[in-house]
Amino acid sequence: MLPAKMRAARMYDVGAPMVIEEVPTPRPEALDVIVKVHACGIVPNLGNVLKNWTNWFPRLPLPTLPATFGLDPAGTIVQVGSAVTGLKVGDRVYVNPGRACGTCRACRAGNPTGCTSMILQGYFGYSESSQQTFDRYPYGGLCEYMVAPANGCIKLPDNVTCQQATRLGYTGTGYSALRKGGAGPNVTTLINGASGTLGLPTVMCALAMGATKILAVARNRDLLEEVRQLAPRRIHTHSTLDGPVRPWAIEMTDGEGVDLAVDCVGPGGTGEQMLELSRCLRRTGLLVNVGAVAQPVPFNVHKMMDWNQGFQGSVWFTTAEGMDMAEMIRAGTLDFDLFRQQSYPLDSINDVLAGIENRHGGFSNFTVVPNPE
Repeated sequence: MLPAKMRAARMYDVGAPMVIEEVPTPRPEALDVIVKVHACGIVPNLGNVLKNWTNWFPRLPLPTLPATFGLDPAGTIVQVGSAVTGLKVGDRVYVNPGRACGTCRACRAGNPTGCTSMILQGYFGYSESSQQTFDRYPYGGLCEYMVAPANGCIKLPDNVTCQQATRLGYTGTGYSALRKGGAGPNVTTLINGASGTLGLPTVMCALAMGATKILAVARNRDLLEEVRQLAPRRIHTHSTLDGPVRPWAIEMTDGEGVDLAVDCVGPGGTGEQMLELSRCLRRTGLLVNVGAVAQPVPFNVHKMMDWNQGFQGSVWFTTAEGMDMAEMIRAGTLDFDLFRQQSYPLDSINDVLAGIENRHGGFSNFTVVPNPE
């Protein structure tokens, strides 16, 4: 039996401290499930992002406030809708927050990331019509129970905890970018920001996908060495403190350049850094952006045409791609045990948003735990 009320962290004004209060526990529609949230991942710098949201991202709407945020939840299904098949009470799941309306032209064509009302449940939307999707799925993971569509749930294998599974969001973002670039054997892949929260799991996915030559670029030499030790014969590292990336990348590829470059550096990166990556591409090479560098980037489009090169943005990942990753975890080709877990109770949410010290690059995984497993 679900309780009538649950505890949730709610933000009343952009950037204001979150308030822990009781709200009605959600109930499922026919194709929904209710998940008891055991852990919710914390987006790095989420507090700073929310504080500056309206200035930094004026075209990306937040849900109507007060709202409950929380992007990467994992937990146990405690109730299923009347039309749900394939999932049952007691299943442990990660809730993919990429949420589409299900009925627009893009959704009917099997293209959920093209949905005109797409949102990241527990975070933000992509258009003015996103609020209608928020209204259907109003809670992120910073609460005790959340409602989610059954087709957005990824069943977890036994060898991963809910705390570890909160990292599927960043991992899936990198995995989807690698798939778009055809990563695998004989596809030399450069990953920028390789020691970070997004970059490290992208390296892990590249290894799981069979990439035989990975050029890992970041700043911190010590963290890069830890990344290299994941597969010393396949991963080659370069610190930006040691000089420009392009000469090194060209040398490492016998003068040709890389087949695929994935930029995992966030909005704080510079346009020049992304241009440097584009200069590392070989003929027919592809640059995929998942880090969202905020500065304008003046690409040499004539050269890109002459060299048949490509640039592509990649947003989040599909539930099908999430199921791929769950299977790789089950088989042991994608190992989430290397993440260093650190959890906090829901009551500490404002302390967590104020800043987390002692972050060990992408190896650290920080979660809020509304309901311990």
